[in-house]
Amino acid sequence: MFTNDLEKLSAICKDVRADIVKMTAAAGSGHPGGSLSAVELMTALYFKVMRHRPQEPKWPDRDRFILSKGHACPVLYSVMARTGYFPVEELLTLRKLGSRLQGHPSSKALPALEVSSGSLGQGLSIANGLALAAKINKQDYRVYSLHGDGELQEGQIWEAAMTAAHYKLDNVCAIIDYNGLQIDGAVEKVMGLAPLAAKWQAFNWHTIEIDGHDFNQVLAAYEEAKNTKGKPTVIIARTVKGKGVSFMENAAGWHGKAPNQEELQKALRDIYGREN
Repeated sequence: MFTNDLEKLSAICKDVRADIVKMTAAAGSGHPGGSLSAVELMTALYFKVMRHRPQEPKWPDRDRFILSKGHACPVLYSVMARTGYFPVEELLTLRKLGSRLQGHPSSKALPALEVSSGSLGQGLSIANGLALAAKINKQDYRVYSLHGDGELQEGQIWEAAMTAAHYKLDNVCAIIDYNGLQIDGAVEKVMGLAPLAAKWQAFNWHTIEIDGHDFNQVLAAYEEAKNTKGKPTVIIARTVKGKGVSFMENAAGWHGKAPNQEELQKALRDIYGREN
């Protein structure tokens, strides 16, 4: 059916985007905008890059993933379900009472997660701790953490950036979903980050800038990060908030708003070219 891996990954992305709008619509709440912007980044990680075993989620040699921007859990839950951690049908229980799929990731509810997250700014510190443990224990797993651009306004991020560089944590890869929008509007108006790449470079990180929706660039960046020795790597991925759904794209209002049933059908038409 697929002529190459990129076609397969692109097809998976459609299903992941559909999962995101379906589960947030079913919940009547959630964060579709920043989940949709990270689909290619997350699909590449879970289907191509990370070493992991869905049937053995605590395999000691697995690569670790931290969703620092925990509100974007719909994209995480989707790629986890579609790689076999739990049934895809369970996605529609998002934010329901008693569900394992809480509105922010809970490792107590879903033990396959590395950590509970949602308090912005903490994920890179956690990634550093896991990476240091790997160095101490002479294990070769890698640690990936996904961050929102608005999250970088938190001071703890920059303390963690100093720490990772100081300890030469070349097994850490931070990924910035740089879609330019946060809940209150444009990131540059709320608290500007520019020049972002220069900031990370000044903190002694290997810095890669890419189009976060181009699989060739995404996969090449992950490979470059893996091959970089002596310093941590940050991938600054330019993305589109609400990517793949026409009326959500570049609209800050869809940061934390669920589609209604009419909007859901329109979103699915955008994603698949038909209702689903």
